[in-house]
Amino acid sequence: MGWIDFLRNDPINKLLLAQNPALLYFVERDILGKKVASIETLWGLPEPMKIIHKQKPDGFWKYPGNTTHNNIGTNYELLETFRNLRYLVEKYGFNRAHPNLQKAVDYVFSCQTNEGDIRGILSNQYMPYYMGAILELTIKAGYAEDRRTIQGLDWLLTMRQYDGAWSIPLQSYKITYLYQVAKDDPIPPDRAKPFSHLATGMILRAFAAHPHYKQMPEVKEAADLLKSRFFKPDAYNDHKDIKYWTKFQFPFWWTDLLSALDTLGKLGYDRGDVEVIMGLDWFIQHQGENGLWKASYEKRPEMDLWVSLSVCRVLKHFLGG
Repeated sequence: MGWIDFLRNDPINKLLLAQNPALLYFVERDILGKKVASIETLWGLPEPMKIIHKQKPDGFWKYPGNTTHNNIGTNYELLETFRNLRYLVEKYGFNRAHPNLQKAVDYVFSCQTNEGDIRGILSNQYMPYYMGAILELTIKAGYAEDRRTIQGLDWLLTMRQYDGAWSIPLQSYKITYLYQVAKDDPIPPDRAKPFSHLATGMILRAFAAHPHYKQMPEVKEAADLLKSRFFKPDAYNDHKDIKYWTKFQFPFWWTDLLSALDTLGKLGYDRGDVEVIMGLDWFIQHQGENGLWKASYEKRPEMDLWVSLSVCRVLKHFLGG
């Protein structure tokens, strides 16, 4: 019995109707198991070329929105570079062989401090959750053994709460507190407080992508804590509501049920795990009549296809076939 047999509707035919050659590439490679051309064939597509053409000579992308927090030192270029790295790495398979990807990664690491953390999106305050999401991309792009990546992963390990997972230090305060302390020395975590599953899920994505760090007992401990929170509110106000478990996007950004299951699969969990089964069952029960699952943050029809591709990857990994 394969993963398709657990579903009411076969999503593959709907995915194969996509007009996006990058999405079709991953459907054929990851879902159908077909032999495909080199990943470099995606790099010259119009969509990634549009992204590349907007990149600045120093490797970053200019934030297109309202930069109201410049006065407190918010690095909007780092935020926009993270956003575009997600697309290039996850949707088009860019890696360190591409010179523009190299420039983007070098820019990101130019924001790394002597402590090892990447800083700027929260001004001069620690941002371990963004740190994890960024390192996931650098690792997938071929920088797993780069000293800057290693330094960042080691820094993240030093930032855990006493319970074994992570929080965002500023989550212990009202968001307005950022304006008071933005440029000050970073506030350390209050390690006696409970972990945040928002932060932990984003950080674990980096460890799950790394061939060596994923095997560490500290990572397994944190992953156990993450899955214990499925369908429960976060301990902090940021994305606290349980509705965020089922608000999906791809490439991943915040922690949700889909990104968490993807991470757990890469860390070696299987369908014998109670929480994993609970998560898989949610997707089986909430498949649309058209065979797809809905994206929550971007309403273009293509985004439903990318989210559904990611769901299919997870179901195939855990349920086989």
